[in-house]
Amino acid sequence: MTFLENGKENGHHAENIWQMEKIEEAEPLSWRFWRKKRYIVVLLAFFGFFNVYSLRVNLSVAIVAMTENRSHIDENGTEHWTQDFNWNSKEKGLILSSFFYGYILTQFLGGFLATKIGGNHIYGVGIGTTSILTLLTPLAAKHSVEMLIAVRIIEGIFEGVTFPCIHAVWARWAPPLERSRMASIAFAGNYAGTVVALPASGLLATRYGWESLFYVFGAIGCVWFILWEIVVKSSPELDKYCPKEEAEYIRKTTGNKDNEKIIPPWKAIFTSPAVWAIVVAQFAELWGFYTMLTQLPSFLKDTLNFNLDKTGFLSAVPYLTMGLLLGVSGYLADWTQIKGYLTTTQVRKYFNCAAFLAQTVFMTLAAYLLDPVWTVLCITIAVGLGAFAWSGFAVNHLDIAPQYASILMGISNTFGTIPGIISPLITGYIVQNQSAEEWKIVFYISASVYIIGTIIYWFFARGELQEWAKKPEQIAYEKKMNGTNSNPEQRRGYDNNAIELRE
Repeated sequence: MTFLENGKENGHHAENIWQMEKIEEAEPLSWRFWRKKRYIVVLLAFFGFFNVYSLRVNLSVAIVAMTENRSHIDENGTEHWTQDFNWNSKEKGLILSSFFYGYILTQFLGGFLATKIGGNHIYGVGIGTTSILTLLTPLAAKHSVEMLIAVRIIEGIFEGVTFPCIHAVWARWAPPLERSRMASIAFAGNYAGTVVALPASGLLATRYGWESLFYVFGAIGCVWFILWEIVVKSSPELDKYCPKEEAEYIRKTTGNKDNEKIIPPWKAIFTSPAVWAIVVAQFAELWGFYTMLTQLPSFLKDTLNFNLDKTGFLSAVPYLTMGLLLGVSGYLADWTQIKGYLTTTQVRKYFNCAAFLAQTVFMTLAAYLLDPVWTVLCITIAVGLGAFAWSGFAVNHLDIAPQYASILMGISNTFGTIPGIISPLITGYIVQNQSAEEWKIVFYISASVYIIGTIIYWFFARGELQEWAKKPEQIAYEKKMNGTNSNPEQRRGYDNNAIELRE
């Protein structure tokens, strides 16, 4: 089935042709990324998300070292047991979830501000400020648990703007047929940061003390912030180092205009089933993700008796898998659209829902088996296959309303942050005795959430531009196309033109 035939079946024939005529021909993705400024933006965004997650997950490992009972023998030969912080499971759950109390507050604000002053600046400042606060975390922890929680909340406030703001960057820098791969490659930085931070945190904590985790990753984030602010501009037109041909190609394919005034249709946004499908899918994916992100080191130590070094490395394996698969899923998503095998709606639904179903199966198996090898393998597969879900819901904002994508991401990520708050708290209350049976309940809850997300996204997700998000020129074009219905020859002319452009 061709792209145009799919468009007819979905009732969006005129819109498909309009997009094909706007896009002309998708440029191939060259390995010489430095020749295209938008690929440099993707690379720096990748390292930005690397910092976002390395700054977020280091506490998951650090808290194990901070509360670990350590033995030492004094000069008289007497063995003593000490720990830096005597926090119980509820207090640890509160500390791990405190980041998300702040994180949830700025999702919507970040998306709204990005449409006004540019997503690149807010994205950079959010990560840069979090890096500075990370450097101060050891001092806060030694002062009091209340101070540590306060610092983590403030970190969450500044990191909360990052995901909404990056969609404002893609709205300006990403051609439509490159959105999946550009966004997926950048989002892979989340998992690269997790892959590096978890084992590195275990090694740093063992060799240099838990304080070193925060000093090392905080310093890396500060260096990245300086590079980002120097290199990345809000749009290709404002970047004097972006080739004119590339800037014109991006402008033409995205349809962006300089100083374009954006007035969001709030009622239409909040009553759109397509928007709420994204919200539910993001909630479901991040429930499982945050559960593993914050609890996996403790789970491996409690049920499988891994020491701190092994815990860090094994906790990183699922995210290494996901990071690698993100590039694959993004490329496949774009490729199936360019070749005309699937419509955008089909790509989003198939990728997202298939991933959720697979995650449900393997999360349940992980809970049932509780074997050192098979459990880690099941968790790795479950988390890794989430990469295909990110080529569904995470890019979907740009499909249905590109000029409002940062606002939509702010809305969906606000709800997506709730699992980061609730999951550690629920786990803290369930896992009182660190028993295998208690951990099984945690895994079963995650599997159930995935199933709910699958059902809702399948029935309500959409991949086409929504009526309330169309620009005047698109509406005018569709009216013109509708006027050709009575003239078959003119209709065939538009169809043939679009086919030639695609090929």
